[in-house]
Amino acid sequence: MRRGRRAIFTFVTILAIALCTDAFGQTGAPKIPPHHAAIVLFDGSDLKNFDTLLAGKGLNSDPEHVFQVEGGVIHVSGKEMGYLITKQTYRNFYLRAKFKWGEGTYGSREGKARDSGILYNMQGEQKVWPRSIEFQIMEGGTGDFWMTDGAALTGKDGTRVTGPAGKAMKIDHFGKGPSENLVGFRDPVGEVEKSHGEWNVLELVARPNDVKQYVNGKLVNEGTDPSPASGKILFQSEGAEVYFRDIKLYPLK
Repeated sequence: MRRGRRAIFTFVTILAIALCTDAFGQTGAPKIPPHHAAIVLFDGSDLKNFDTLLAGKGLNSDPEHVFQVEGGVIHVSGKEMGYLITKQTYRNFYLRAKFKWGEGTYGSREGKARDSGILYNMQGEQKVWPRSIEFQIMEGGTGDFWMTDGAALTGKDGTRVTGPAGKAMKIDHFGKGPSENLVGFRDPVGEVEKSHGEWNVLELVARPNDVKQYVNGKLVNEGTDPSPASGKILFQSEGAEVYFRDIKLYPLK
């Protein structure tokens, strides 16, 4: 009888795991609000949906090819500060993308924790760095919020955080441990990234009244009353080699 019960329990456990796997093949994936069909921002072939901006070079001037498409992925060299930015503005959406780290670190970030990010709800002047809310991508800090140049968000604890003009303020992701600004650093307590060189899944639900950030299927940060609540989306080059692929945006219903 005990063996029979054990077999039933095992079967139910396996079934529950299977039912938790969503259409993207993730176990324990976030519950995404109802949405429309995907807008493919990057299909593996070109960067037609983006402009580029590099510090000191301006818009769509990239002579050193900081941003390139190689083998169906976006290769960001990280050798100059700047970003890829969508040509269109977006509001009320679900964004899904994958990233993995390369090897190089450069300039003022040489030898320091690899750093990049997805900045969203960007409005105002295009510069390094513009008014926006950031989904931080950083060794030991992926999933943090950064509010830049006047952007604001209320964290889960109810504290309203506003980035000063020309500067930024942070809200750490849930469960974050001590950090060290050193290349290759991994959070000894709350690490959410996969091992170096592996692809990580980033998911963002950005609604007018709240935002949620997920890393590899886990909710890592959330806030309410974002300001701005809409805008362009950009992918950073910030002193570290990084790759992006499978970038899709789903307008929410």
